Amino acid sequence: MTDYPINPAIAQRFRGFLPVVVDVETAGFNAKTDALLEIAAVILVIDEDGLLHTTPCHARHVAPFPGANLEPKALEFNGIDPDHPFRNALPEKQALNEIFTPIRQAVKASGCNRAILVGHNAFFDLGFLNAAVARTGIKRNPFHPFSTFDTVSLAGLAYGQTVLAKAAMAAGLEWDNSEAHSAIYDTEKTAELFCRIVNQWQQQSTERPWLPQGAFGGAG
Repeated sequence: MTDYPINPAIAQRFRGFLPVVVDVETAGFNAKTDALLEIAAVILVIDEDGLLHTTPCHARHVAPFPGANLEPKALEFNGIDPDHPFRNALPEKQALNEIFTPIRQAVKASGCNRAILVGHNAFFDLGFLNAAVARTGIKRNPFHPFSTFDTVSLAGLAYGQTVLAKAAMAAGLEWDNSEAHSAIYDTEKTAELFCRIVNQWQQQSTERPWLPQGAFGGAG
């Protein structure tokens, strides 16, 4: 059993890809040498009108891999103390598998082929994700290895803003600077932003060539 509905329309909407919004917090900018410290993911679903919606966020704190570099400026920026006892950080492989499990379930339930990462500067998040997968030897990475949806480009097109906070506010979303730069908060806001942009486009168009007949018991 899975918590996600059988939702073939989303597979048709994105060419067999299930959009999953991801944010990572790290101890630097080099995916091969710097520690992955937090990861969060929000799986998206679609309704009968072709509109996207978020689902509850999945998140894990991650313990630095052996020999990982920890850049002081990066830690100062995101406010993470990798050694804090209340982080309950998990080893990379366990953390990734616990994030990947519901994503794999959702991919299967939706009739999709793979997940596609949605992110703000998505290449950064995917780079750290792929590096961690390679380090840990995980064989069933649900994400496409290089394709992404980047909300920087989409927000630049839709609102003329590329910074996440400014783009979110331009989209009419609430923004709390005190919560920013945590993986959960940034993932949830990026997910809301992506849904807002796609849904605005959807609502401006009466044509839905991607929606199969009978996808929702007769909707077409």
